[in-house]
Amino acid sequence: MSTPNPGNSRRQMQMPELPRGEIISTYDRYEDAKHAVDVLARASFPVQRISILGNDLRSVERVTGRLTYGRVALMGALSGAYLGLFLGLLLFIFQPDNSAIFGVFIAALAIGAGFGMLFGVLSYAMNRNRRDFSSVMQMVATRYDLITEPELIHQARQILTSA
Repeated sequence: MSTPNPGNSRRQMQMPELPRGEIISTYDRYEDAKHAVDVLARASFPVQRISILGNDLRSVERVTGRLTYGRVALMGALSGAYLGLFLGLLLFIFQPDNSAIFGVFIAALAIGAGFGMLFGVLSYAMNRNRRDFSSVMQMVATRYDLITEPELIHQARQILTSA
């Protein structure tokens, strides 16, 4: 991931575009490309002029488990409890009488968990025959290229080969 640099207005773009330059090196894993940038940064290379370009993007869906009514009810109750906790905090902030605040927290938590469980189970029951598993989707590149301006290629490659 990258961290935006607010002081570098030259590199801020209105529309996304592919970085231009020549390839310093190519890696199969993002961690290896990131490590190479760290090596260059420690050698005082101007890393703000490097881009990590992921190529051949693929969508990967990792199945995390089978869905059952019990699991859906538990997940719905937990997400509803978070919402109830948030509403309980809002009531705590704006309630002038703080003597019954513990009861307000418990009630908001229970109501949120109940509604979350109800909506989770109803949603699962309506979609039961279409999807009976939970998963996490992510985009993964098959190759990562380090790219920089042509005048810096030799210096970058020299640093990486000596490291």
